[in-house]
Amino acid sequence: MSDLYQHGVDPERYAELLEQKSQRLQSLMAEFNPPAVEVHASAPSHFRLRAEFRLWHTAERCFYAMFEPGDRSKVYEVREFPIAAPLINRLMQELLDQLHQHHILRHRLFQVEFLTTLSGDALITLIYHKKLEDEWQEAARQLMATLGFPVIGRSKKQKIVLDRDYVNECLPVDGLQLHYRQIEGGFTQPNGGMNCRMLSWARECLTGMGGDLLELYCGNGNFSIALADRFERVLATEISKTSVAAAQINIAKNEIDNLIIARLSSEEFVTALRGEQQFERLKGVDLASYDFRTVLVDPPRAGLDDESVRQTQGYDNILYISCNPETLQQNLQVLTTTHDIVRLALFDQFPYTEHIETGVLLRRRHGASS
Repeated sequence: MSDLYQHGVDPERYAELLEQKSQRLQSLMAEFNPPAVEVHASAPSHFRLRAEFRLWHTAERCFYAMFEPGDRSKVYEVREFPIAAPLINRLMQELLDQLHQHHILRHRLFQVEFLTTLSGDALITLIYHKKLEDEWQEAARQLMATLGFPVIGRSKKQKIVLDRDYVNECLPVDGLQLHYRQIEGGFTQPNGGMNCRMLSWARECLTGMGGDLLELYCGNGNFSIALADRFERVLATEISKTSVAAAQINIAKNEIDNLIIARLSSEEFVTALRGEQQFERLKGVDLASYDFRTVLVDPPRAGLDDESVRQTQGYDNILYISCNPETLQQNLQVLTTTHDIVRLALFDQFPYTEHIETGVLLRRRHGASS
């Protein structure tokens, strides 16, 4: 496989690089005889809504820095970041101007993180090798007033939130306006435009399935919020406290009344569903009353473990969102013994890299049992 990183960010070559990804995915999935890959192209530039940089200091100035892959002795100054959203590029320069004017903000600052949204919100996190005192807080409040967005300060065993530690996103999907609170440090899809494509595709795939939806690894409710109107009820699970807290806020912001999100791992949920273990976090939830016909899984790069694969096979319809085609391929070797792939999609969340985001819709074969 060619190393896509060596090409750098070159919008003129974007279509060529995307075709390489498509061919790679087709090759990985060929053994399952899937339908043609539905390829969803990203905007070729200014698509990324979050970014982080090391801050490099010289005697007279500081600048954003990146390093040669595998060789941290080679430092490159980053003056602009063409894959990042326009708002990030604007804030990069405005923040740097302020850092050069305020020694207290610049001193021992080693990393800067930007989190933005399609709807124009932003959050800036400054990470230090020093304790942040009252003098820093006063300077940081002045910085917020100048930039117009909240600032967070982090240091060892310190997190100073001067205003808020989240951004508010509004995603346009199929004529809907979906509202999400995205927490600093929590997982969010970095390519907002592609996330909208994924949500729309998932809604299209799962229209008319009937019954209730189970979602595992739901994060802040990204998919479950968008799919709630496609099912009678939705039950979603997520282990991260931060993500679950954001998901509960997102349920309220979108005025959804048929979605419950429980803080459980997929393994814990399986034992609860089988009646093998009870959890206080499921108090008041009658699992036996649900008519789960469809399951959505969006696991980490390691994919589904063996037990989760077997559990997933128990549903008629499986929507599998994967950030790692190799572990997806391994899971499909089991899932396709009972289910057929009816749709296969590539979502280019990370242009100019080798990473591939994949969506697979599987349907149980007639007569197949889990």
